[in-house]
Amino acid sequence: MIRDSEPLVLGIETSCDETGVGIVRGHTLLADAVASSVEEHARFGGVVPEVASRAHLEAMGPTIERALADAGVAFDDLDAFAVTAGPGLPGALMVGVAAAKAYALSLGKPLYGVNHLAAHVAVDQLEHGALPKPCVALLVSGGHSSLLLVPDIAGEVHSLGATVDDAAGEAFDKVARVLDLGFPGGPVIDRRAREGDPAAIPFPRGKYDDGTYDFSFSGLKTAVARWVEARERAGEPVPVADVAASFQEAVVDVLTHKALKVCRDNGVKDLLIGGGVAANSRLRALAQERCDAAGIRLRAPRPKLCTDNGAMVAAMGAELISTGRPPSPLDLPADSSLAF
Repeated sequence: MIRDSEPLVLGIETSCDETGVGIVRGHTLLADAVASSVEEHARFGGVVPEVASRAHLEAMGPTIERALADAGVAFDDLDAFAVTAGPGLPGALMVGVAAAKAYALSLGKPLYGVNHLAAHVAVDQLEHGALPKPCVALLVSGGHSSLLLVPDIAGEVHSLGATVDDAAGEAFDKVARVLDLGFPGGPVIDRRAREGDPAAIPFPRGKYDDGTYDFSFSGLKTAVARWVEARERAGEPVPVADVAASFQEAVVDVLTHKALKVCRDNGVKDLLIGGGVAANSRLRALAQERCDAAGIRLRAPRPKLCTDNGAMVAAMGAELISTGRPPSPLDLPADSSLAF
């Protein structure tokens, strides 16, 4: 039974390479503990699912203990557990779902399975309060580039557009590899781009005005690789900062252009951006610039809450509880392709 109108929820996130455990009371964040395995994947140039799953197993207990200590609460104080049920890497999801089930069953607490993308929207409530109804959400990460129409985050979410090939974050990682900048690519390209000229190289904008809300970044990634290869064959130096800035500008131009199109087409005045790529400084700046010009209000969680974390899962769980949604059954599956 939920004891308080402001439920105390522990959320577990294991959809990819970060073991996140967050604790919230309603819209108040009490703890956000994260154990990342990114260094274990760096030598491979990308996330290795089996390595991620093993890292989650090793980090789960200590990360939960750290979150409880940070929040100053005990297991018995919790009202419920929430866990990412999908989408994500199958093995990684299974670790989190199995852990959440075990804790919920042993402690006699309700369990709430949540959608990873919905959680990226719900986390903004921890900073900016209740979501406007409706709002549009642009979610961009290593695995997703999605546009959602959100009349009610707890009960009605419509997917209007998604990537047809590489996600934005995946393109950042691949271009960083081409430029020999290491993994993950997003943060380092963001830094190097500040030293470059975003108009130096006219990289293509895939699906920019194709009449859909979908994205495509595979062609852009290939265009960058071919441009760099041509310079190297000619024995000319590669202007890394200019390449980074021009590539980044092409990505954020398309993302913000389509996000505002969804807002205009649906008469929505509030845009939320989330996901790991939403921590990108140029995306945040251009989104703010274009929203201001269009009379649209922009909401963006602080960068730490944009990347995968347990706080977003706890926030989504608290929202489900507060709106009277029933808990999930204990045979809740981990669904790598979970949809709304």
